[in-house]
Amino acid sequence: MNKKDIAEIKKQFTPENCAITRICGCYVDGEKNKRTEMKEAFLSLPEEGAFKYFEIFRKALSGTLGKNLMNLEFPLEAEREGGAQEFLFRLRGSRLTEEEVLEELYDKIIASYAYGENYLILVIHGAYDIPGKAADNQEMFDASEEVYEYLLCCICPVKLSKPGLYYNTEENCFQTRLRDWLVDMPASGFLFPAFEERSTDIHRLLYYSKKPEELHEELIEEFFGCPLPVSAGGQKENFHVLMEETLGEDLSYQAVKTIHETLNTWIEEKKEEPEPLELTRAEVRRLFSETGVMDEEKLEQFERSYESCAGSQGTLLASNVTSTRKFEVKTPHVMIQVEPEYMGLLETKLVEGRLCLVVPVDDEVEVNGMPVRTAMKQE
Repeated sequence: MNKKDIAEIKKQFTPENCAITRICGCYVDGEKNKRTEMKEAFLSLPEEGAFKYFEIFRKALSGTLGKNLMNLEFPLEAEREGGAQEFLFRLRGSRLTEEEVLEELYDKIIASYAYGENYLILVIHGAYDIPGKAADNQEMFDASEEVYEYLLCCICPVKLSKPGLYYNTEENCFQTRLRDWLVDMPASGFLFPAFEERSTDIHRLLYYSKKPEELHEELIEEFFGCPLPVSAGGQKENFHVLMEETLGEDLSYQAVKTIHETLNTWIEEKKEEPEPLELTRAEVRRLFSETGVMDEEKLEQFERSYESCAGSQGTLLASNVTSTRKFEVKTPHVMIQVEPEYMGLLETKLVEGRLCLVVPVDDEVEVNGMPVRTAMKQE
């Protein structure tokens, strides 16, 4: 799924477009015990409650592709009878009305979700009548060709509210507020099946993780039966290892700067595209070649190192291996951050026999918030 696909599904979580048929839930305590369950027709909920649920569902489809949101593809064995995809397909077909299948969902999540505190499993069934599109890209609601039938599951932490005081308007005084168990925004979730190119893809699902470095690998590998994707931080770390192994002693400040300048240029050129920029083996090789230090020996080392760096998918997301917000240079005692478009202002120069990082200054310099004069005295 890309940004456009996700945005189209998120639009369904409003009162005007709501296509949710049923909502079910299971409250689980820190010892993995089911405390209570709920089953309701979504349209029978009070308006205020529906709005709260819409907020949760939209959150489970929010974040950055490749970081918070990941497209997972089922391996062949997961699609056979008894596999994860086959189970989810069966669950979707039940429209959350079959008690036995619903309990199996809760049991599978509880068994594979490593979380030592209370949480709520929320799952909805929806049926989105996909409107056709005319040649001018305008939606034609009377020309639907497919109904996208889906499940969205959210796993929400349930936490005790903080103690405090509140003003009691009836008694005109301040009193101690009762502590309540509050449902937080989702920590994890998934949408099945995937919605790609405005159509159903039963071979994939979209997985959400609030924290990109806490993917809950047991849930992905044991419940979904999918290979664990490399996290955003893992891709960045692997990319750094690839640079070190490939460039070796030629991994200079200028080489790293060139790589990041080039990456940011590529990202800027593709920023309007719905798909995040993926780097293939050939593109990473070309990226390293632009440093000007790639010889035949380094190319051979690159080929040996790339596969272990990129993982099973064979590509890296550009947004995961560079930052478009800051360029950072750090020494044991000094750290400098600049916006990427100004990284060219930082230079390395030999000053009195020492290699130094030179930062040009003008008349607008502050030290601890105090403007200081920087103009050199005229002799």
